[in-house]
Amino acid sequence: MSEAVSIARHDRLQLAFAPKPWAYAAQRRADIDVWFAARQGEKPALWNGRVLLVHEHAVADGVFRASYLETDYASFAAWRAWGRPAAAVCDCFGAAAIVSADGAFLLGVMGAHTLNAGRVYFPCGTPDPADIVGTSVDLAASVRRELKEETGLDAAEFSPEPGWTTVFDGALIAHIKVLRSGEGTDALRARVLGHLGHLGRERQPELANIRMVRDVADVDAAMPRFVTAFLEQRFAMR
Repeated sequence: MSEAVSIARHDRLQLAFAPKPWAYAAQRRADIDVWFAARQGEKPALWNGRVLLVHEHAVADGVFRASYLETDYASFAAWRAWGRPAAAVCDCFGAAAIVSADGAFLLGVMGAHTLNAGRVYFPCGTPDPADIVGTSVDLAASVRRELKEETGLDAAEFSPEPGWTTVFDGALIAHIKVLRSGEGTDALRARVLGHLGHLGRERQPELANIRMVRDVADVDAAMPRFVTAFLEQRFAMR
């Protein structure tokens, strides 16, 4: 039986970069390399960069504290594809939940060339070394970067809700920042689709389409559990 999903509110995140070896990646190196080579054969655009995973975390007094290690994307992607087995890490990332003036949430449909083709997410991404500032990891900066790269939207144009909504789903921890837009659903979607069309003239955009989710009837199986849990809770609060 899969673990239950839980949701909490946090006033702030206190995240450290505390590098250490990831034993799982070393132990499964041969299997990981074979698996990732096969995925690259299917999707040549895949690149084995560097990512950050949490190796310890705790919550106290409204603050989520965690420490990150650095590993290669192939190891992370294989571990995720194999169901995130116990490996002394968590997939801990930030996501932007853009909500239009008339109450719809903006989600992106992943492109066919990506490892998560067809899945429907909030703009988000696994933190990487670019998010390290001194000895800290800046997840808010990661969210701003991913939002800009995926949609062309600048986080500065939105009104952020205080704090973070955190979804815990086993070894997945999603910190969601709600950003309120002054634009209506259709205008917001059209603007992002225009950005994707512009990107498409130069390179393959990460997103193939944009979906605006207005109520629980728009929630479906293409969305991962952290997305559906968040949306169901938000719509229940209306």
